[in-house]
Formats: sequence, structure tokens, C-alpha cells
Amino acid sequence: MKTYLEFEKPIADLETRVAELRKTASSGSLDIDPEIARLESKASKLLKDTYSRLTPWQKAQVARHPDRPHFKDFSASLADDFMPLAGDRAFGDDQAIIGGLARIGGRKVMLIGHEKGDDTASRLKHNFGMAKPEGYRKAIRLMQLADRFGLPVVTLVDTSGAFPGVQAEERGQAEAIARSTEQCLALNVPLIAVITGEGGSGGAIALAAANRVLMLEHSVYSVISPEGCASILWRTADKAADAAEAMRIAASDLKSLGVIDRIVEEPLGGAHRDREAAIESLRNAISEELARYEGMTAPEIIAERRAKFLAIGD
Repeated sequence: MKTYLEFEKPIADLETRVAELRKTASSGSLDIDPEIARLESKASKLLKDTYSRLTPWQKAQVARHPDRPHFKDFSASLADDFMPLAGDRAFGDDQAIIGGLARIGGRKVMLIGHEKGDDTASRLKHNFGMAKPEGYRKAIRLMQLADRFGLPVVTLVDTSGAFPGVQAEERGQAEAIARSTEQCLALNVPLIAVITGEGGSGGAIALAAANRVLMLEHSVYSVISPEGCASILWRTADKAADAAEAMRIAASDLKSLGVIDRIVEEPLGGAHRDREAAIESLRNAISEELARYEGMTAPEIIAERRAKFLAIGD
């Protein structure tokens, strides 16, 4: 059963009507195929029109859609031979960040990313994609391993932010995020980061200080959530839509500002409507990005990454 967002209610009404008519047609002798075709055409046009003019706040809702593909979906379909590696060798294994060796388009890579989970049990297991210090220290360990063996690193970012709990702060959350960001910038191998859903605050940048930063079309990337920003500025989360507009969290805005480098198109209606097509589109984009670095030396890779971040805001 499809899950519809608030702004998709007119689409939901039409698609529900189509489903009802199909059920009626299959159990009777009435010829209602023309009516079904008319409603399907109308629903398709409405879907296209709606998604062609999404507001930043609506994009944030799409980025959080429960049916949107998560890391486990990407690691299963985007990558071949994914072999997860666990633990930070200091405290434990944080399931909010998963990583391991993989192949993408025939190239060996280290694949690392946030996992939110897709039902109550898995969301609790993965802490809704909000990593603790041991999650970022695991990412650091895997990036260092990739550096040692000359493997490109691909990160898939989808988090509302790092876990803000007391235990995380006691174990050095800020230091772990800073060290992970530092490790991204110091890599001798290319780092390709993709914002696949939410890219929230330092929890996102800790895996996204990359040579090339890509965003799926309906993902969002910001220093704070729209609700958090609204709560600070207007003292109410009800102003989240205004905050989303002001922060320019959409891929098109961030591309124009030079914060990201490429927008990866999603299927009509978002990645949650056609996961396979979305994953295939991302696979092609990552393969093209990795190909750019064939033959580049470590100093050239580091210099390019440095120049990219120094140029932001010019």
C-alpha cells in the first residue's frame, strides 16, 4: 500500500479511484476502460505538475518519505559483492553507520553510509540514522583502510543529524565528527559523497567533505533541520516551511551556490515510487564520477578537494 504525503492527497484520490475502477472492471461486464485511461492520464499529469514545483519544505517531506530507498537498499542493488565491516576498535559497533568493501560499476570501493531503518524494529536498531561517536570512528577506520589500499570512498548520506544524547556527548561526539570531517579532507583517494535523503548538520558533513558531492533530486542538505531553525528564529516549529525556504536546502539552490556538484534525477514522483530506477540512475552517476579520477595522483586529488571547499561562497 502506497504512503502519500500531505501535499499528494489530490494524487492519492485519483489513484485510489483508478484502483477501485480496475477492481470493478475485473469483476463485472461494464466497459470502463476509457474512464480508467482518462483518470490515469489525469493522475499522471497531476503528479508531474506537482513534482515540478515542489517547495523546499515539500522536498524535505519527500526526502523523509518512509518508502525512500535507504543504505541497505543501495548496498544490495547499487553495489556488487558488498562485504560489511563492523566496529570502531575502541567502543562498539554503531548500526546508524554501515560500511564495507564493495564494487560499483566494476570498480572496487569502500562504501559507507547512514542507515535509518524502515520499520519500528529496524529504526530502533539503527537509531533512525543518527550516529554516535563510535559510528563516526568506524567511518574513520574504514576511510583509513581504503586509503591504505588505494580504494576510492563512496559515502551515502541520509541523517537528520548526529545523535544528541548525553552518552554520545560524554564519549566525544563533537571530536568524533571533527575527526571524521578531517579524515575526509585528508584522503589520498577520491571521495564521492551522495546526499540520498536528508543531509543534516555536522552529522552529514562528517561523511560529505568530498571531492564531489552529489544530491538526489528531492533530497535536502542543511546546517539544521527546518523545524530546528524555526524553533530558534520564531520559537515555533510551525514556521518550518518558511525556514526551509530561507535556508535554501534544495538541490537546485545548493548547486547554484557551489555547495554541491551534481544533481541526480529521480523517477517521476520521487525515488520511493520507483526504487530500481532511482538506484540505477545513481549507479550511473557514481560510475561517471569515479571515472574522472582514473590516472589522477594523490596530490592532485587532495588539491582539487581543497580548492572545492575554499571556493564555496565566492
